Amino acid sequence: MINKRKIHTKLFVLTDALSASVAWTLFFAFRKTIIEPDKFGYKIPLELDQNFYLALCLVPVYWFVLYFLSGHYKDVWRKSRIHEISKTFTATLIGVICLFFLLLIDDEVKSYQSYYKSTLTLFLLHFGLTTFNRLLQAYYVKNAIKSGRIGFHTLVVGNDAKSYQIVKELKESTLNEGYLFKGFVCNNSDQPNKRLLELMPCLGQYEHLPQLVNQYHIEEVIIGIDSKNHEELNHVTNILEDLPVSLKIIPDLYDMVSGQVRMNNIIGTALIEINQEVMPQWQVVLKRFLDIMVSLLVLVCFLPLFALIALLVLFSSKGPVFFKQERLGYRAKPFNILKFRTMFTDSEKAGPQLSSKHDPRITPIGKFLRKYRLDEIPQFLNVLVGEMSLVGPRPERKFFADQIVKIAPHYKHLHRVKPGITSWGQVKYGYAENVEQMVERLKFDILYIENRSIAVDLRVLIYTVLTILQGRGK
Repeated sequence: MINKRKIHTKLFVLTDALSASVAWTLFFAFRKTIIEPDKFGYKIPLELDQNFYLALCLVPVYWFVLYFLSGHYKDVWRKSRIHEISKTFTATLIGVICLFFLLLIDDEVKSYQSYYKSTLTLFLLHFGLTTFNRLLQAYYVKNAIKSGRIGFHTLVVGNDAKSYQIVKELKESTLNEGYLFKGFVCNNSDQPNKRLLELMPCLGQYEHLPQLVNQYHIEEVIIGIDSKNHEELNHVTNILEDLPVSLKIIPDLYDMVSGQVRMNNIIGTALIEINQEVMPQWQVVLKRFLDIMVSLLVLVCFLPLFALIALLVLFSSKGPVFFKQERLGYRAKPFNILKFRTMFTDSEKAGPQLSSKHDPRITPIGKFLRKYRLDEIPQFLNVLVGEMSLVGPRPERKFFADQIVKIAPHYKHLHRVKPGITSWGQVKYGYAENVEQMVERLKFDILYIENRSIAVDLRVLIYTVLTILQGRGK
């Protein structure tokens, strides 16, 4: 099956590169025909030299990186044309200012007014061409959505008049918002709503949501449960927590008056969108870049220490140097976490157990490694391959995760981000010795998730370093 969204994203990138190339060519001609003659007093022949061709190759790459970091290529089907103009204006302004200090400030000019002319001309050329092409792309996508050629596979959770009314409104709207309804699920044991069945099929109960999302490739879930019914609403959102879908809730009058409803589309149907993306795109990219760079730095610079620890582990007790265990990662996907072995082999013959402060299963060298958290060092390999991050909630085994969910269903919120070598919960609370302590530590990790940023990550890392230096691990 052809992935139309990927094709449109590539076209978006391609037209941006074309706009950047044309803008730079016109700007080059402007400098040669206006700025340089003004300085030297005579017209200079327009020659496309080596520097021009080099810039023609590098400048589009420069703009691609800037736009990528700014999140311009994220889900091109959901772009607002008005928002696209303002977003392009801001990114272009920043990009042109940076180009001025990188390339243009060394130009020989008659006066500082030439700098202003050059910068303004480059801005107008690049912004004008880029915006024009982007609006053409957005116009084409909007028409494709309106005609039903493309859209978002949508599932409705709800079986009452409220769900029927919103589906009816969306289906009959002259402004097609791209919802391709696959069906609805009931949020109670009642019989399916007859009027709703006339619009789309019933696919079962909401407990079947994970299977239905995968089966029908669902991208949007509209939750028709009353927003005041917090218990049932939380239950449904917890089921959907690990799934790559966009969640929207049908608001009531109180939600609208209290300001919880934000309009993404002036004419479209009012829905509360549960935004799970707290960090802006540039911070997401920077976080991954820091993960890679710090991991490489640690793995290379501390290689002699790793070798020494490996020997100590090897000769301290029988068994392998490294300990490998399956944990739950991003969106609850299992992965194998790596550590230096700190326990005697076959330490879990009686089943999964959490370690305690005076755990007899821990080897003598293992106690030292745990105290200074040196046993965690191999996890930088997990970070390097993208299974973990430097900062994020500590990953748990499915055995314990299932127990935590029974007590605190919102534990699934932790799977919205990659697990980390260190976490705010670990810094503020420390290691947990039982499920109850895991639940207690949970509030710190949720607090991190709802407020995560590069600044918060740096703060967690600083506290972690202090913990290591003070030997407060266990």
